Amino acid sequence: MISISTLDFLKQLKRNNNREWFAEHKAEFQIEQQKVKDFYNAIEEQLKAHDDIDKFKLFRIYRDVRFSKDKTPYKPHFAGSFSRATNRLRGGYYLRIRPGESFLAGGFWEPNKEDLLRIRKEFEMDTSEIRSIIANENFVECFGELQGNALKTAPRGFDKEHPDMDLIKMKQFIVVQNFTDQEVTAPNFIDEVGKSYQTMRPYFDYMSEILTTDLNGESIIG
Repeated sequence: MISISTLDFLKQLKRNNNREWFAEHKAEFQIEQQKVKDFYNAIEEQLKAHDDIDKFKLFRIYRDVRFSKDKTPYKPHFAGSFSRATNRLRGGYYLRIRPGESFLAGGFWEPNKEDLLRIRKEFEMDTSEIRSIIANENFVECFGELQGNALKTAPRGFDKEHPDMDLIKMKQFIVVQNFTDQEVTAPNFIDEVGKSYQTMRPYFDYMSEILTTDLNGESIIG
C-alpha cells in the first residue's frame, strides 16, 4: 500500500521545499522512499505476469534547476517507470504519487520522427483498429480518450481533408488515469493500477506491431 504517512511527508516537503528542511528530515524521507520503492517493486511483479518488462526506474526526488525558473530543489512526489523488454515491445508504463495530483500513464511521449511518420502513415491507410481499441468500454472507463499534443493543421504530405486527421496530426499518443488521495491510499490501489496497465496492452500491442513493420506489414526487426 501507499501509506498516508507518505502523502503527509510529500505535503510537508511541498511547504518546506528547501535544503535545510530536507536535511533535517532525511531519515524520514528514506523511510517513505523505501515504502514507495517496495510498492513499485510489487507493481513490477504484477506486470511481469502479463508483460515482458526490461527494467524499473524510480526517479530521483532532486530537481535539475539549471534551466528552470522554479528553483525549488525537490520534487514533491515520487515517480517511477517500467520499460518493456526488447525492440519488439514498444510503449512504457508510468506512475506518479503526489498529493492531489497522482496519476498513471503510458504510451508514446516523444516518438522520433521516423516512428511518428510510420504511425501517421498507418492512420492514413486505416484507423479502424486503433479506433476500436480506444473506443473499448474498459479503455474509456480507465483513460477517457487518447491524449497528446497535436499540430494545428495537417502535417506536410498529408491531405488536410483526410477524415482521420484528428489522429494523423497528433504528435504524442498517451493514456492517463488520475487518482484521488483516497484511492491512492486504499488497500486495493495496487490492483487498480494493475488492471489499468492490463487495459493498456491492446493499445501497446497494436502500436508495437506498427512500429516493427513496414507499410506492407513486413517485419523490419532483424
